[in-house]
Amino acid sequence: MEERVFIESKFRLGEIVSTTHLFEHCEKNNFALLPYLVRHAQGDWGDVCQEDKKANDQALKTGERLLSAYTLPDGEKIWIITEWDRSVTTILFPEDY
Repeated sequence: MEERVFIESKFRLGEIVSTTHLFEHCEKNNFALLPYLVRHAQGDWGDVCQEDKKANDQALKTGERLLSAYTLPDGEKIWIITEWDRSVTTILFPEDY
């Protein structure tokens, strides 16, 4: 049975995907990605600079790509990117980009 989770979001996330590398890392270490996805969807851009936060806020109005950055409990950095057309949101390590 497919489980559905509803998130109050400032924008459409589209299809949500993760790189295999990140997914396996989180599965091995029992890290949940949903809290980071919720933050991204609600406009909490995480560990990006002020300039990138402003660019994301503007992108909500103009339809550009959105990028958030967060730190996992083990110190690894992750990115969440929602494409300009809001068709897909990808969760990945920066080196997977």
